[in-house]
Amino acid sequence: TGNWLLIWSVTLLAHTAHSCPEKCLCHKASKTADCKNRGFTEIPAHLPPEIQILQLQNNRIWRINQNAFTATPLLKILDLSNNSISSVALGAFQKLRYLQVLNLTRNLIHYIENKTFSFLPHLKELDLSSNSIIRLPETFGNSTGNITLLSVKHNKLQKMERILLESLPNLKVVLFKDNPWQCNCNIFGMKLWLESFLYRGGISDGIICSAPGVRKGKDLLKVPYELFGACALRAAPVPPASSHQWPSSEQRAWPKHGPHGEPGDGGRGGCEPKVRPRPVSLRHAIATVVITGVVCGVVCLMMLAAAVYGCAYAAITARYHKEHLGPVRQHGTPEEKEPFESSMA
Repeated sequence: TGNWLLIWSVTLLAHTAHSCPEKCLCHKASKTADCKNRGFTEIPAHLPPEIQILQLQNNRIWRINQNAFTATPLLKILDLSNNSISSVALGAFQKLRYLQVLNLTRNLIHYIENKTFSFLPHLKELDLSSNSIIRLPETFGNSTGNITLLSVKHNKLQKMERILLESLPNLKVVLFKDNPWQCNCNIFGMKLWLESFLYRGGISDGIICSAPGVRKGKDLLKVPYELFGACALRAAPVPPASSHQWPSSEQRAWPKHGPHGEPGDGGRGGCEPKVRPRPVSLRHAIATVVITGVVCGVVCLMMLAAAVYGCAYAAITARYHKEHLGPVRQHGTPEEKEPFESSMA
């Protein structure tokens, strides 16, 4: 009896461990767990460990705990869209080494912390659209360099770190639409990166400026470089020998005010004043030379016109004297000639 009880307990535990959670539908052939539209407030427990697709969209999940996916290490597609997620614990996805697609759209996420998506070496698609994200980190995490699609559209981003974009060398598609992008010094690095990205064949929906007012509604790529003339891409002086801490990229990135007195974002990562004056650009130098040449040319033409006018005036005056005053002197009266002749005598 004792042996039968032990066998029954082990069988029950094994069945529970591999069974489908209540309210979910598990498809063994496709290795899919369908848990959408079930009213879950957290990641369900007792998911089959062999599943590769987990559908959790359209629930009321508000937080992802650190060990939420420990029991499902083979996941390749995870759909958490249309939930109430406001925060993601660091390391929440770190057990998902085979994850390829992560969908977090239509949630309430405000921040993404550094290294939130660490240890996801096979991650290819990361969709963060339709949240309330106001800040992205400098890195998504270790081993995230294989991401080919990134969507941050429909958020509240005013800028994005160039260093984050450069940490994703395999990006093919990046979507920026519907964010309140501030087209001042803080976004100049994104402009340079986006130009290079598109030149290499990347696909993007572009960055449309929301501020300052004179650039509202304009495509960032069409804003002339001259309007960013006061921005220094890297203006950090070498730190003292006694200090071993390099300034962060946000501290060294930009001066406090852009051209025309435009302020930065006023907070962390604001613009820094330039250390010393620098040449603005080769275009400015060429423009200066051209303007100087035009001015000199105009002055020379004016001087030439004055000289021609002077010569013409002198010739007309000489001719007038010759034609009108000459005969009077030749046919003058004796009284007029006498003094001259007497003086000659």
